[in-house]
Amino acid sequence: MANFLLELRCEEIPARMQAGARAELEKLFRRELDAAGVKVGELTIWSTPRRLALIARGLPLATEAVSEEAKGPPEGAPDAAIDGFCKKAGVTREQLELRDVKGRMTYFAVIAQPGRAMTDVLAAAIPAIIRDFSWPKSMRWGAASITTDALRWVRPLSGIVALLDGAVIDVEVGGIRSGATTRGHRFHHDGDITIASTGNYAEKLRAAHVIVDHEERAAIIREGAAKAAADAGLTLVADEGLVIENAGLTEWPVPLLGRFDEDFLDVPPEVIQLTARVNQKYFVCEDADGKLANAFVCTANIDPSDASVVVDGNRKVLAARLSDARFFWEQDQKTPLAQHAHKLARITFHEKLGTVADKVERVASLARWLCEQGIVAGDPALAEQAARLAKADLVTEMVGEFPELQGLMGGYYAAREGLPQEVSDAIRDHYKPVGQGDDVPTAPVTVAVSLADKLDTLRSFFAIDEKPTGSKDPFALRRAALAVIRLIAENDLRLGVAEGDLLDFFADRLKVQQREAGVRHDLIDAVFALGGEDDLVRLLARVHALQAFVTTEDGANLLAGYKRAANILKKEDWHGIEGEIAATGEEDPLAGVDDPDLAPVIAAKMADRHAAASTLSYTPEPAEKALIDALDTAAPRAAAAVDSERFADAMAALATLRAAVDRFFEEVTVNDADAGKRAARLALLARFRDAVHRVADFSRIEG
Repeated sequence: MANFLLELRCEEIPARMQAGARAELEKLFRRELDAAGVKVGELTIWSTPRRLALIARGLPLATEAVSEEAKGPPEGAPDAAIDGFCKKAGVTREQLELRDVKGRMTYFAVIAQPGRAMTDVLAAAIPAIIRDFSWPKSMRWGAASITTDALRWVRPLSGIVALLDGAVIDVEVGGIRSGATTRGHRFHHDGDITIASTGNYAEKLRAAHVIVDHEERAAIIREGAAKAAADAGLTLVADEGLVIENAGLTEWPVPLLGRFDEDFLDVPPEVIQLTARVNQKYFVCEDADGKLANAFVCTANIDPSDASVVVDGNRKVLAARLSDARFFWEQDQKTPLAQHAHKLARITFHEKLGTVADKVERVASLARWLCEQGIVAGDPALAEQAARLAKADLVTEMVGEFPELQGLMGGYYAAREGLPQEVSDAIRDHYKPVGQGDDVPTAPVTVAVSLADKLDTLRSFFAIDEKPTGSKDPFALRRAALAVIRLIAENDLRLGVAEGDLLDFFADRLKVQQREAGVRHDLIDAVFALGGEDDLVRLLARVHALQAFVTTEDGANLLAGYKRAANILKKEDWHGIEGEIAATGEEDPLAGVDDPDLAPVIAAKMADRHAAASTLSYTPEPAEKALIDALDTAAPRAAAAVDSERFADAMAALATLRAAVDRFFEEVTVNDADAGKRAARLALLARFRDAVHRVADFSRIEG
C-alpha cells in the first residue's frame, strides 16, 4: 500500500472559496480513482491562502486486471451493425463469442482490461483534476491566456507537488511540471522546501512558518484572540465566521489586541462591530459590564519582532474606517426620518408593484387596520407611524454602507429624534423574525408592523403571479410565510390568513415548520382537509391535540375503527341521507337558499329528516345499541368542544367511542341480508365517521 500527496500552489485563494475548494478537490480525486477502479478511503485535505493539499493513504500500488462483457447484436444481424459493435468494443469479429439469449444466439465481446500501475493512474488523474476544477471565479494568465483553451484557475497556479511514497508523479499542466518542492511563508522563509514524503509534509511547512491545517489555524485564532482579550481584562465577542475567515487569510496566524479612541464609542456598537468585522476582519471586545470596549483583536500573518508596530498600523486603518462611520452617523441625523422617507418614492420595489413608498403606504394602512380590528392589541396611530418610517433608513448613508443595519439604524435615529419608544422599537425589529432561530417580536406595535410588512409582500407577489417555483424563491416568500406563521402562533393572533393559492402556500410552509418541530405532516393534512380553516392559532391547537391523541392506545384503536368504517362505506358507495335524497330525485330543500332568516328553518327540517331516517324499524343488537348510545353522548360533546376550541376535550370525547366501536365490529354484521338493517348500520357507521370528521379528517392520517 502507498501514500500519495498532492499540493496545488498558487497566489492567494480568497478565504470564502477555500471550503468549497477542499470539497471540490476531494470530489474530483474520488471521481478519477473510482473511474480507474480504485477504492479510496479517508482523505486528508487542507488549505491555506496559497495552497490546496490532499493526502491519500493506503492506495494500492496497481489496479487489478478486470474483464468486462458487452452484449452486441444477434447472429444474422447486418454486417454494418456487427462491425460497428466491434469497433465500439475494440475487438475483431474473430474475438466475438456467441451465446444463447432467450433462445437466440447473440454476439458478446469480452474486453480484458489489464491492471495499471498507480503511478500511471495518478499521472492521468492529476491533469484532469486541475483542468476540471470548478471555482466561483477563475482566470487565465500569461502568454497562454490569449487562447480560450488555456488553463483556468482561481489565481495563477505556480507549483505542483505530486508524490507517491516519496517518488514524484511526473505530470505537466499549463506549463507547470510537478516536483517535490514547495514554498514556505511569503515573509518568513526564502527558497524551496523539499518534501520527502507525506509524513513530513506538514512539519516541513511548519518549520517554514506555514500551518497547513486550516482547522489548526482556526483553533489558534479562536483561542489566541480570546486570550488576548482576557489578558486585557476584556471578553472577546465570539464570531466563528470571522475565525474561519481569518484562518483563510493567514498561514501563520498571530492574534494581537489593540485599542481605538474611546470617542468612537458614541457610535452605535453594531456599527463599530460591523466596521471592524467587514472592513478589517477584526474581532471586538466587551468590558466587564457587557458593553462594547474600545478594543479590537487583529490577526497578523507574521510573527512580528515588535507587535506594537503591527497593532499601531491596524489601529490607524481602523480609526479611518470608524471616522467614516461616525460621519455617516452624524450626517444621517441631520435629516428627520420622515424626510428620509420621501426619498423612497425614487426606489422601485417591483416594476409591477410600484415604489418602496407605495409599499410603505400599503403596510401603514394594514398595520393600522390590524390594531383597529383588535387582531393586534397595539395603538393604531403608533403602528401607522412606525410603518411609515420603518423603511426610511434604506436611504441613509449608514445603511448604504452597511445594508445589514437596515431597521436597526432606523430604530436608533427614531430614538434620537425623540419618537415614542414603541415606534423606534418597531422600526428596529420589524424585519424579525428573519430566520428560524431569530427572536419573534411580541411588542404589539412591532408585531403589527412586522406582520403587515410580510403579509403585504406575500399578497402583492401572489397577486402578480410571482410565486416560488421549485427551488427558486427570488423574493424570499417562503421565509416571509414562515415568519408570518411564527408571529401569529407565538402572539396568539386570531387572523384569517388568506384564501386560495396563498392559503395553500401557508399550509405547505406550516407543514415544513411543524415537521421540523416534530409534528407529523399527515396530521396537518387531516386538519386542513376539513376546509374553511384559515385561523392558524386554532389550526395548530387542533393539530397538536390530534398528535397527542393518535399516539395514545385509544387514539390508535379509534383510528383503526374509523378506517374500517370508512372502507366499508366506500365499498358500499354510501353517501348518507343526502345521497338517499338525491337518489330519489327529490330536490334538496337547502339548495339555492340565500335568505339568512329562512335557512335555519329549512336546516331544522333537514335535521328532522335525518332523525327520521335514523329511526330503526327493528330492535338493534346490544352492540349496535351501545354504539348508538355512545354516539348520542360523544358526538355532541365533541362538536361542542370543537366549537369552543377545546380540542383536547374533543379528542377525549371521541376516545369514549373506542370500546363501542370495537364491540360493534366484533358482534354486528353490517352487510345484513335484511336491507333495512344493512342501511341502518351503514348510516350508523356514517354517523360515526361524520362525528370523527368534526375533529379531523382521519382518512388523511397514516397508519
